[in-house]
Amino acid sequence: MNVGRLDQIIRIVIGVFFILLAYLELTGSWGYIGVVPLFTGLVRWCPIYSILGFQTCPIHSHIDYHK
Repeated sequence: MNVGRLDQIIRIVIGVFFILLAYLELTGSWGYIGVVPLFTGLVRWCPIYSILGFQTCPIHSHIDYHK
């Protein structure tokens, strides 16, 4: 896990919002890109954070991902 609680909530809300916009046809199909933040919020892991060595999860802040 590298996504903290607040980060998780924000990702889920944004993801659902974009998916809802696409579902209601208020945007084009690009709104389904909301699946990405929704998924990363639900699993609490972001591959970009791992690549950059960044995390918002304080529980695992002592783990060094670059070893």
